[in-house]
Amino acid sequence: MKKTMMIVMGSLLCLFICACDKAKNDEETPPSEDTNLASRSLTRAMEITDNALTAYFSGSGMTMARYYNPYTERRSAEVGSVWMYTSAIEAVTAILHTLEMEKEKGDATRYNANFSRYEQELMKLYDGAEYYLGTFNLTSYTGTKEWTVYGVNRGSSKGGARVEGIENVYDDQMWLIREFLEAYKVTGNAEFLSKAEYLTEYVLDGWDCTIDANGNEVGGITWGPGYVTKHACSNGPMVSPLVWLHELYKAKPDQITHRYIDGTDRRTRRQTQMSKADYYLMFAKKIYDWQKKALLRPDGVYDDMMGGCTPGSPQLEQINGISYRRGITCRDRVGPAITYNSGTMLSGAADLYRVTQDGKYREDGAALANASFSYFAKKGVNVADYYTFDISGFRNWFNGVLMRGYVDLYPSHKESDAYIAAFQQNLDYAYEQHFHNGLLPTNLLVGWNRDRGKNDTEGMFTFAFAAEYAVLSRYELTK
Repeated sequence: MKKTMMIVMGSLLCLFICACDKAKNDEETPPSEDTNLASRSLTRAMEITDNALTAYFSGSGMTMARYYNPYTERRSAEVGSVWMYTSAIEAVTAILHTLEMEKEKGDATRYNANFSRYEQELMKLYDGAEYYLGTFNLTSYTGTKEWTVYGVNRGSSKGGARVEGIENVYDDQMWLIREFLEAYKVTGNAEFLSKAEYLTEYVLDGWDCTIDANGNEVGGITWGPGYVTKHACSNGPMVSPLVWLHELYKAKPDQITHRYIDGTDRRTRRQTQMSKADYYLMFAKKIYDWQKKALLRPDGVYDDMMGGCTPGSPQLEQINGISYRRGITCRDRVGPAITYNSGTMLSGAADLYRVTQDGKYREDGAALANASFSYFAKKGVNVADYYTFDISGFRNWFNGVLMRGYVDLYPSHKESDAYIAAFQQNLDYAYEQHFHNGLLPTNLLVGWNRDRGKNDTEGMFTFAFAAEYAVLSRYELTK
């Protein structure tokens, strides 16, 4: 009996020592994915996106529920707007880009296993987006034309969405333009480029090209054709896509029609042919300059919009018997400062500097990066040594645009690395502390509501977190 007990104790001791040795070895040589930040971030981006596509979408038409509760496993009856829908496209295109970058850096394993799968998801999302399309006639500053664009709300059939007046807004088209160009760059599918250019023509048709008393363009793009206020969100997001289009056509002879108003009589509508490369860069600069002049605050970040506009609603005027939209003069800069309005201008400054090498854009970007992080990031509010960003309203998605701006700016402003790290730390903290049933909580640093029935999570936030992870992975691979 005594001998038997000694054998058992010896065996247990051996198991204990082996377990300790294994734990020690595991600690010393953990899986490469656990130590490689780029790889780990991409893994998490893919995991969250895969779970979100299952949780939020239903049917062959890719209907997106606005909310999903990972505790009750119920999706809301409320359908997401086209803006919310775009967040899913953003996450998928970001993953595709990162898979491609990982392959370029020498490891094609995940690219080979997953690229075609995400490309198929992208095409399903692109096809499903047609439920937000609709057609209407619009009289703008230079003429009247029929347009087929994306409405705010999903229609009951493809092409059947309501898009008249305030039923469509320019910023929704801009976010789609951005993602369609990202999709084109990573897949080479010309359909994405064609749709992006068509929507770009529509957006630039909304540029206020009327002439002021000094002979200058009034400038600015209203929130939508049914509005008169001119917003940061309906101007800044267009700068980078215009730069990308300039780059795509820089070495090509392609032409485009530029419509404008004669600066001499301030009435006559004219048109001329320009190279696409010059046209797109011209508008990128004009929109950037307008927003900087109209909405940059003394504290270095951007306000939300220009209000106090005359006229107070869209108006038409007759010139030589033809109807045109009347120009709009806005006098009041209106807040608050919101992260994405600075984020789009960070990206715009970075892209404009890259293609022009004009130092003013580098200086603008550096100043905005420093000012915006100082303004929006608050250290130690929820967790010691972590930075808290306001997440009220839709700010979780807005904050991702700011993060992307820092990433875009990094090549010319290395100090942005510290700002980018704050987003990486918050995502990792949430994943390691609060990841539940495939999703992250709305409040990354605080976690879920104790009342499990009150954890309805915005789909666009979930996809924003996934997109951030993918962008951070690509950043680590390239920086």
